[in-house]
Amino acid sequence: MAKALRSLGGQVVALTGGARGIGRATAAALIAQGARVAIGDIEAPLAEQTAHELGVGTIGLPLDVTDRSSFDAFLTDVETRLGPVDVLINNAGIMPIGPFVEESDATAKRMVDINLHGVIFGSKLALERFLPRGRGHLVNIASMAGKAGVAGGATYCATKHAVVGLSETLRAELRGTNVDVSVVMPVVVNTELGSGLTQSRAIKIAQPEDVADAIVEALQTGRFDVYVPKSMNAAVRLTAILPRRVAEAIGRALKSDQVLARPDHTDRSAYEARMTETIALGEKPATARQAVADKANGAAVEAKEAAEKVAAAAELEREKEAA
Repeated sequence: MAKALRSLGGQVVALTGGARGIGRATAAALIAQGARVAIGDIEAPLAEQTAHELGVGTIGLPLDVTDRSSFDAFLTDVETRLGPVDVLINNAGIMPIGPFVEESDATAKRMVDINLHGVIFGSKLALERFLPRGRGHLVNIASMAGKAGVAGGATYCATKHAVVGLSETLRAELRGTNVDVSVVMPVVVNTELGSGLTQSRAIKIAQPEDVADAIVEALQTGRFDVYVPKSMNAAVRLTAILPRRVAEAIGRALKSDQVLARPDHTDRSAYEARMTETIALGEKPATARQAVADKANGAAVEAKEAAEKVAAAAELEREKEAA
């Protein structure tokens, strides 16, 4: 007999990096299931805009995942406004790529800070809330790059291997606590982060909605290993038992070894420009980063107030017409 799916109706979900891409698609999929979603993002105005567009009580909040105090404040704000957090989805991540020896130290540090330390901070802060309650679900977004080494993405792959390893360990530590862990490992996804990448001959590029649906299913079933597409589960297991030279030969034949190595920089230009800004922000002292976050948050507040004034004016106009 199939196990009954868990209902997500009324569940409070905190989602990092949720203003665009996989995060936005996941928020929409969760809202469709009746969840109450809080989007956290370093781009506070975009988080607010996305929340407004998705509607149904969704909120957008500023969040710097590399700053533990910012992450703690984000979760506290979520709980104040929506109630106790039932689910944390550690989705925020960046992927600057290129030859390892040409990668700047600032680039490597920023990737580790966001892709790994951000997940560590979020996981600890979520578990501090989940364990006393005896419930909760932690979802860490990794990548198929967390199961392999792909030329052109050495540090990125290292951070995603670390997220997989962290999730495996937390699963072992949390056994019997009624707190679940899932690790999501998609192939290249059709988002700005995945733009301009070489496509493998055997694996189609996934859509953000594919990942979102897989996350929803993991929350409903409690599944730990979440591959997108699901067929990658068998591929990973097969590769693990093949001799290395055979597995590598298959990878070369399918061009899976070139996915990150030969990007189209024209198609990827918008993302690379944004990563330049993100890396530069990481080199600023914490006080300067906070000033940037405060400025962005102030812009979000102003945008919200402007939208409320427009709505109020429209309501007043409707009342006049009705009279």
